[in-house]
Amino acid sequence: MKLITNEIVSKFENHPIGSQDGKGLDAEVLVKYFNPCGAGTWLITEAEREGDDWRLFGYCHIFEWEWGYLMLSELESLRLPFGMTVERDLYTQGDTVRDFLAPEELR
Repeated sequence: MKLITNEIVSKFENHPIGSQDGKGLDAEVLVKYFNPCGAGTWLITEAEREGDDWRLFGYCHIFEWEWGYLMLSELESLRLPFGMTVERDLYTQGDTVRDFLAPEELR
């Protein structure tokens, strides 16, 4: 699966790093990436092009939720069991970070 499309590039260009500062859990999620085999969810809220790559910022979960940066190429290079790769949620559109969290995670 392609992790980036023309539509996602447009969203990234309209939401550079720092553009959603102060919104916290009410920041718009531009794209959700996830590990289909286990732990790993990345709710991307901002992005900036760096050469041929993209620096992403968002609310990420491996062991616990935290805000952080990563490169798109890092997600693309992950090789998972059974030949799988990181996937893109096809149905994320206009949601906020808060919309993806369970009630106990909002405390």
